[in-house]
Amino acid sequence: MATERDAVVQRLRDVGLRVTGPRLEVLQLLASGEHLDVESITDLARARLGTLTSQAVYEMLRHFMETGLVRKFERPGRPAVFELAGEAHQHALCSGCGRVANVSAEVPPAPRKGLRGWRMAEAELVFHGVCPDCRQQP
Repeated sequence: MATERDAVVQRLRDVGLRVTGPRLEVLQLLASGEHLDVESITDLARARLGTLTSQAVYEMLRHFMETGLVRKFERPGRPAVFELAGEAHQHALCSGCGRVANVSAEVPPAPRKGLRGWRMAEAELVFHGVCPDCRQQP
């Protein structure tokens, strides 16, 4: 039976990236399903590896995005967060704390009016609201 680590090793090999301890650690952190910013990824990985710079994490994430392993989600006014690429899904964004959650929702087709000559590549639907934790705060 393959472990989560084995799956991460295989993903790196499938896209032609060298398997290293820091790459494994960063991908395993993202495999948790959380949406993490660079600072959080660096701190969590550094706690396990001993040394790791934010610059190294930025470089890894850039390579991961270029190879389709990782996606970036922009949060206006906050640092971007990253997640493993996988099945298409949408996001909910908390206006209080910036928390991001995955949402299964169908994106409507692009409108025909006003887009003459456009060729759409993709669409993103983001639900903005307040997460349960922020709702409980006074």
